[in-house]
Amino acid sequence: MATGTLPFAVHRLKVPLTLFLVICLDLLNCQQFIVPFTAPSDCSVEEFFDISSLSCVRCGPNQRRSTTGLSCVCKTGYQTLTTNTITCQQCPPDKPAVTKDGFGCIRCPGSPSDEGTCQCPPGNVLVERDVSGNLLDEARCEMCNGNAPALSIPNSSGDRCERCQATVINASCVCNPPNVLAGGLCFPPDNLSTNVNPSVNYAQLKFSVQSAWFVKNLYSSSAACLVFSNLTACQALGNMCVMNMHSFSGVSTDACGLFNTIFRSRAAFSSTQDISYWRLNLPWLYYGDEPGLASRVLQTDPVPTGFHFRGRNKNTDIKLLAAVYNVRGEFLRWEQVGGRNLQLCPDTATKQAAAFSFGTAYQQSCDLSVAELLATHPEPLFYDVFMDLGGGENRKLLPLPSLVYNQQYNGRFINQESMKNWYLSRRMFLVDTLSGREKSMSALPKVIRVASSVKIRFQLVPRTREGQVYPPLMTVTYRDVPITDINTQTVSTMFAVEYEMDQNEARIKTDTALGVMGGLAVLYSLLKTVSWKRRIASPLIDVETMLKFLLFYAGDLANVFFAVTVGTGLYWLILYKAQRFVSVLLPLPAQEEQFVTYISCAFALKAVQFLHKLILQVSVDVFFIDWERPRSKANRTVQAAGKPKRDPSPVSIWRTCFVANEWNEIQTIRKINPTFQIMAVLFFLEVLDFSNLALRDPWPTLKRSSQAYTPSYSLMLRYGLAATLWLCIGLLQVIYFTVFHEHFVEDKIRQFVDLCSVSNISVLVLSHRCYGYYIHGRSVHGHADTNMEEMDHNLKRESESLCSPRGLLPNTDIQTFQVSLTSCLRVQYERIRESLSGRRGHSRLMDASSANQFEQKIRAYHTMNQFLGSIIDHAHPDMDYIVKDKLMFERVIGMEFLEPSEKSIFYNDEAHSFSNVLFYGNEATLLIFDTLFFCVVDLGSQNFVLAAVLTYVQQMIFRMIRNTLGRKNLVNKTLVDERFLI
Repeated sequence: MATGTLPFAVHRLKVPLTLFLVICLDLLNCQQFIVPFTAPSDCSVEEFFDISSLSCVRCGPNQRRSTTGLSCVCKTGYQTLTTNTITCQQCPPDKPAVTKDGFGCIRCPGSPSDEGTCQCPPGNVLVERDVSGNLLDEARCEMCNGNAPALSIPNSSGDRCERCQATVINASCVCNPPNVLAGGLCFPPDNLSTNVNPSVNYAQLKFSVQSAWFVKNLYSSSAACLVFSNLTACQALGNMCVMNMHSFSGVSTDACGLFNTIFRSRAAFSSTQDISYWRLNLPWLYYGDEPGLASRVLQTDPVPTGFHFRGRNKNTDIKLLAAVYNVRGEFLRWEQVGGRNLQLCPDTATKQAAAFSFGTAYQQSCDLSVAELLATHPEPLFYDVFMDLGGGENRKLLPLPSLVYNQQYNGRFINQESMKNWYLSRRMFLVDTLSGREKSMSALPKVIRVASSVKIRFQLVPRTREGQVYPPLMTVTYRDVPITDINTQTVSTMFAVEYEMDQNEARIKTDTALGVMGGLAVLYSLLKTVSWKRRIASPLIDVETMLKFLLFYAGDLANVFFAVTVGTGLYWLILYKAQRFVSVLLPLPAQEEQFVTYISCAFALKAVQFLHKLILQVSVDVFFIDWERPRSKANRTVQAAGKPKRDPSPVSIWRTCFVANEWNEIQTIRKINPTFQIMAVLFFLEVLDFSNLALRDPWPTLKRSSQAYTPSYSLMLRYGLAATLWLCIGLLQVIYFTVFHEHFVEDKIRQFVDLCSVSNISVLVLSHRCYGYYIHGRSVHGHADTNMEEMDHNLKRESESLCSPRGLLPNTDIQTFQVSLTSCLRVQYERIRESLSGRRGHSRLMDASSANQFEQKIRAYHTMNQFLGSIIDHAHPDMDYIVKDKLMFERVIGMEFLEPSEKSIFYNDEAHSFSNVLFYGNEATLLIFDTLFFCVVDLGSQNFVLAAVLTYVQQMIFRMIRNTLGRKNLVNKTLVDERFLI
């Protein structure tokens, strides 16, 4: 039994053991490594921060933390012994001091310093070793001989004598009064006043800072430049003037005042590089203060080289070079402009290089941390920028003028005024964290100055055919940032390259086109108003006439604005993208504002015209003339006074209801498919990337690399592209529907006319008081209420020409007419219609009064039907009509020359002009309105997809409004119950 329990016990032991091993393995696989955070400041005096373990480690015996906190050094009075590790040993009492290198002990000629090293009085150097390098038992203090011929003083380390500065040398190395010692130089007393103004003005913040850098270096740099023509000192003085925004004031002792004083003193000397503004030994900071100088510099002589976009002479590279100086005036290097030297925002090299491809509108902006700027720009760098003109061995450079927006002249920001007051300059910097330090140069600055905007602008020479441009202008705007919390503060900066040309000629041409076409629009609107007055038979000019003229003029003027803007946008799109050598440049965004205003006017005026037509369409007079008469062979039995009576079968209303339904359905059909229109436009713009043609660069490429820089869109190109694409697709649809679909698939307008003939119903539509359209639907067979067999027989007879044509006149096929009615006929029509204008209730239980009203409407309907039928049949000699063709000129101008004084006039109309009261006949207005709506939304949102969605929603809304109001108008103007309109 004992042996039987052993396997069971082992089995019970294996299960927990296996589970334990699985848990342990899982813990090993999922172990988290956590280390404590330690900063160097957390270490004590006897600890240093180990950069390997990122923790505080205790120093060895007799050691303390170094000044950096990243290592240990021996305590005062202990020398360093080098073995495998550094150890410290106390110096013996007879040699209590430690040598400067820390590896030896020595006696001092005097008392040691607090650091435990020997020290000497001023003018002496400390000697601790002999000429062979052997350590002396006792250090010596050797006096430097400041008299001739030695003329030596201790060097900055105090361990060697060296010859004193040349400006101090007279008979000794002492700068004796009244000479002035500054910056290690000895200056004569009468050349320059020592009372200089070391303040830096921060005009944006409305205060000045006594700069520690200016206090230390302003007088010495200006004096060395003036007295000794020291090149580095002159550059340093120029840099301090640049840090003060090149500003001039009434104070002649500030940096720019001192520079200007020295500049004037060099007038008698020859200029540098034959440039009068570049004086001998001085940096070139200004172009001069003559009135109008800026325009002469920027708009007189073009750059010798031209730019070409294509061909063998393709040249699109903008080559800029910069002479770089540090704040002390030392020349550092020639530097190719590109990358991050003028662009503070980080980005890929490919995208940053796009800034210097001619024609590409470049703009890059970002927010930079103040803490990062302080760390990466402890001192400002200064740039003199030139344009490299090439030339091989005879390489030439063109200086780039700069325009500093912050520059002041006697308190005025002159560079923010008109060009005639501009004061062009040369040197610039990006970040200045030095001049705002007040007490010491190691202290945190009170304020820093950052170039918040750097723009390089090229201006095309007017009417150039060689791609010539004027010297580019670099515009710099600085922002003064007061320091509060460097860890949270940010500053925005932007770098841009812009291109412009004189747009006055293009603007004059556009305004001329608008003026001429606008004048023609006035005449055309007057013609429409006259036509409207004739069609309503009103000779008086009243307020309604003026309002009508304004409505007509709104539509025509909208067409003028639309034609001019689309033409202008397409012109710039083709001309700019297809040019080989640079002859035109796109308008700047600010110059496009007038163009956008024209587009807005076109949209607003077109919306007025669209709403006007919409209101007219939902208020037209419509009546269906039923030609069907009761047939004697289909009599029915009715009860009359208790006795049966035989009565003819009544005419069915269903044919009228059916025609009314078809009329209701064709009210909003169009010659295009709006959904296909939107999808096709989006397909070209977004899928095939046609939208890239609207970018502000000269390249007509559709596909762009994701790594390449993508410039902003030109509103003019974007509008021209979108409007042209929308119109082209719309026109193609119209051509397809007109030429193919309506002939081989379905033509709903002609089908409606055929339906009227089959239904034996004519349609009279009056769009004006005495003008409208007539569809002659009288059946040539006499009856339409028949069975299928007879209807099929009738249709076969028509197809075999065994019956008369359907036309109003004998032996003609014309069924549609434009009608011009006499006032007499219209008065009679309105008298009968008054009984039809009331609304009919829908309740099945009507009281006696409503039933009586309904009977009156029925009688009025039959009266109107008989009246209009008799008019068509020439039954009223005093209201008769004639049928004739319109003159070609009448068709063109849309006005009838003859007034229907005695007889109405029916004009033959094979074009089915009755569609003018439908969406179908106003496709041009609808297409232009949709185009403008799409473009206006896109210009506001810069999003084609959003514009397409909102355009679709707009179309659906207006279609619903047109259907709803047109349906109600149809119910009110006819006797068809709304419940029968499906």
